[in-house]
Amino acid sequence: MLVFIAKRFLWMIPSLFAVSFLAFVLIQLPPGDYVTTYIATLAASNEIVDQNTAAQLRERFGLDDPMLIQYFKWIWGILSRGDFGISFEWQQPVSDLIWERMALTLVLALSTLIATWAIALPIGVFSAVKKYSIGDYLFTAFAFFGLSVPSFLLALVLMYIAAVEFGQDVGGLFSPAYETAPWSFAKMLDLLTHLWLPVIILAVSSTASLIRVMRANMLDELPKPYVVTARAKGLSEFRLLMKYPLMIALNPFISTIAWLLPNLISGSVVVAIVLNLPTAAPLLLQALMAQDMYLAGAFVLLICALTLIGSLISDILLALVDPRIRLE
Repeated sequence: MLVFIAKRFLWMIPSLFAVSFLAFVLIQLPPGDYVTTYIATLAASNEIVDQNTAAQLRERFGLDDPMLIQYFKWIWGILSRGDFGISFEWQQPVSDLIWERMALTLVLALSTLIATWAIALPIGVFSAVKKYSIGDYLFTAFAFFGLSVPSFLLALVLMYIAAVEFGQDVGGLFSPAYETAPWSFAKMLDLLTHLWLPVIILAVSSTASLIRVMRANMLDELPKPYVVTARAKGLSEFRLLMKYPLMIALNPFISTIAWLLPNLISGSVVVAIVLNLPTAAPLLLQALMAQDMYLAGAFVLLICALTLIGSLISDILLALVDPRIRLE
């Protein structure tokens, strides 16, 4: 297993290089560049930028260099100094902009992942064991509801209920008094009081899909001969479920970590905008629209790194849960 983990880490290096290059190229594929977008924004406000000023801006931002030169300068800055470049739009180092947002995004994503598993796992097992019961039908209805209702619509409804019925401060992850305050125990408690609403909204759709996955996996395992034999030998129903079919049914469940973590980050753009969350998704969208290539490229690179790490975690957990899965 240690050899496998070492090989996977080694494979991550060329993968991240390839992903970073593709991301850099794709961000620059639309016509124009950041200066073009900036001039168009000023023109919408009846401000005119002459060609000399535009040329000076392109020279200042290094946009006159060939794309390969721009990429190698950017990636060398990351490798040698941990410098992700300067954001064109914000005129700040990219590192100063992304780390706190990525930290809050990871807190939100991991909280949502824990909530999703804590709900979907027992419900999926119950629905399979009590197949076609009233409870199974109710949970199946919830699953279809969660899959069909758009997240932004659910966000608007829950925001209204929280604000009008319970007087809860909605929008953002902090109260106004703590938004710019340094980190402290009080700020962490304030974060927890605001975290429940986005966690519920983001967890509904992923929970609904995982309930269906877990139910289907358990239904495949329960009729198998080893379960019938274990039950005939007098093994208690709870121990039988926990020891055999559940451990095997967890395989596809665990493999979802590979896509669930990055999906929670990149797929929550609309919810983050509706709830005014200081996470990575709104800033990534803004950077892509403005063609702020260093800021957008840094976010894409980090999301791809999370995908690779999620895949590695999935493989390790699968090997721990199922002894049939080995490197050979």
